[in-house]
Amino acid sequence: MTIKNFGFNDLKEVKDALRGDPDIRFIRFITADMNGERPCGFTIPVSELGSHIKQDGSLDIRDDLKKDGVLKGFDASSLYPERINESDKNASLDFSTARIVPWYYTTRTGGFERRWKEMVVFGDILDPKNGPYKYDSRSILKRTLKKVKDLGIADTVYIGPELEFFLFKADETGFPVIEEFFHDDCRYLRPVLVDKGRYFKGGKFGEIRKEAQMILQEMGYRSEYDHHEVSESQHEIDLHYLPALEMADLVILYRYIIKKVARSYGLFASFMPKPIAGINGTGMHTHQSLFKDGNNIFYDENDRNRLSLDCGRYIAGMMQYIPEITAALDPWVNSYKRLVPGYEAPAYICFDVQNRSSLIRIPGYDLDDPNALRIELRNPDPSCNPYIAFSLQIMAGVKGIVDKLDPPDLKDINVFALSETEMEEKGIRRLPPDLGTALDLMESSDLVRDVLGDEFRTHYINAKRAHLQDYQDGLGHRLKDGSMRTQISRYEIEELLPVL
Repeated sequence: MTIKNFGFNDLKEVKDALRGDPDIRFIRFITADMNGERPCGFTIPVSELGSHIKQDGSLDIRDDLKKDGVLKGFDASSLYPERINESDKNASLDFSTARIVPWYYTTRTGGFERRWKEMVVFGDILDPKNGPYKYDSRSILKRTLKKVKDLGIADTVYIGPELEFFLFKADETGFPVIEEFFHDDCRYLRPVLVDKGRYFKGGKFGEIRKEAQMILQEMGYRSEYDHHEVSESQHEIDLHYLPALEMADLVILYRYIIKKVARSYGLFASFMPKPIAGINGTGMHTHQSLFKDGNNIFYDENDRNRLSLDCGRYIAGMMQYIPEITAALDPWVNSYKRLVPGYEAPAYICFDVQNRSSLIRIPGYDLDDPNALRIELRNPDPSCNPYIAFSLQIMAGVKGIVDKLDPPDLKDINVFALSETEMEEKGIRRLPPDLGTALDLMESSDLVRDVLGDEFRTHYINAKRAHLQDYQDGLGHRLKDGSMRTQISRYEIEELLPVL
């Protein structure tokens, strides 16, 4: 019997895979905290599934396990804003998400030589008394997608992100090597670049992109293409679109795999939005389309641009509510040093077909293909929590459909070339210019409260305000220095770069 390593339909197929590969000794449960910038979780021995290893190396697994998953209790106090006396939560392992990691781990203890593999599984966090946990961002996305379906808008939301990243020189511990430089008589820090490539032009370490894609392929995922990006040492792999929940899981896994592969080459992979001043930052352009009964609701063959009325209203909703949700799409102080004119990142709220200076655009590669037509939102960055980022942008667009907002006018102009006065005359608003402004707008947003829940929203804002305060404390006397809107501070290099 051929044992597949992904796309399991039920727990029986998972058990068949475990029986067929005795090297799979552990199951890694992956979840996200509220920031969601890196995977959280724990591993459990396969034996905890009620199995034991026979003398011939095969597994004897109980047949009375829940078909829809396995519950595992854990202490959630370090991941979420929960009181220590109320921190007992359950991880609900969803084995439909199970994937077998294709690499091996090996022991290092002399005289004890073993190698093993892991199965990764995503799932939800449950409160033992109240069901889905209020601080579990994955549950928020599931709730959002159910609401879209219940409203009769769509039964499937597809997401296709473009995750850019930098490769930097790493030290022997795997952390980025930092160098000093002077600008206007001030001393700054920056990571060390490792190539001189440009957009679609050469560069080094393309094999890292290839190796990461082969790992993802062996786990059942698809990528569309990869290339060197605009800045030196900057790279991109475009993932093939998936339903929103599956894609949010994949974003968490993708960032982990990229970092692991880079580390094996003695490099550090970073998804920090703006690690180096003066060059393009790192974005996560997010393509999305909504399908109902197998049909793309964004497509209208009778429209000159093939855009349906619902598509126009969806875009109008995103444009109306984008200032309120930006703190989730661009969640760090550093994020706003990317969203400035001059570096191809969006800074203004406008829409057009194909135009890459717009916040929202319609990719023009295949406008006549009903299944391929989609919108692209260009301000999210890859350091965000994908579960809440997807939830908020989806509901912003859906609210535009529900409220029957008027579709926006196309802005077939280079927005970067307009003056502030010209922007105002054309009714083009600016994105929030900094994290503090974005948090103020989020705090007063009914949309954010409805999607995230009041407690999640409150704690998220409080955590980001604490981050903002740490940044400001680190600047000291330079807090009012206008150059710090674009320069990268010591705080960002020392506190953010190592984890983003």
